[in-house]
Amino acid sequence: MKNIIYEDEQIIVCYKPAGIATQTKRVMQQDMVSEIKNYLAREQKTDEEPYLGLVHRLDQPVSGLLVFAKTKSAASYLSYQLNNGEFQKYYYALVIGRPMTESDVIVDYLYKDGRNNTSLVVDKDFPEAKKAVLEYRTVKTLLALEDNIEVTLLEIKLLTGRHHQIRVQLSNAGMPILGDRKYGSISSKDFSRDSACRNVALCAHKLRFKHPVTGEELTFERDPEDEIFEEFL
Repeated sequence: MKNIIYEDEQIIVCYKPAGIATQTKRVMQQDMVSEIKNYLAREQKTDEEPYLGLVHRLDQPVSGLLVFAKTKSAASYLSYQLNNGEFQKYYYALVIGRPMTESDVIVDYLYKDGRNNTSLVVDKDFPEAKKAVLEYRTVKTLLALEDNIEVTLLEIKLLTGRHHQIRVQLSNAGMPILGDRKYGSISSKDFSRDSACRNVALCAHKLRFKHPVTGEELTFERDPEDEIFEEFL
């Protein structure tokens, strides 16, 4: 399977292209879980459905690295790391505008509205509000001459794992992500359309965690495949 970048007896690390779901219940829709299970069934030469532990997800329009567990014990330990802040995830995001500071920590409280599958920034006392924290640093800013709009590449370290967190927090901070039709501003949506940006310009480009058996710290990195990132990396 071409998207797999590492595999052993316990884990599989792969790159999810933008536009493909991590997992879906929709009939006939492609998703990463089904693809990897089919791959494992072929490799193991079995008609039985192989075990595959889903540890974390990426939104369908977002690209990047995912790690799956091949055993229940590996899934348990990876989930433990994720819940205790030991599983580190880094993203590249292309945003409209230039940040006020080269790097910063953004702290918000988010509420997930399950009725329309969106999240929004709320007061910390709002019912069911959850704290959301991320760090960012500026990598490069370029000027789109025709539109006279600055576009900035940020590297983001995600410190909590909330629903649509990066997209919501950056938009709320005045830095909407290119291609984000759900949380983008009017101007960012217009520029995304003019730039033919079909997916959210957000990529999980680096994962760092401990191997579930050996305890060795593993780091996996992959630059975005999306062409829109090419001028920035």
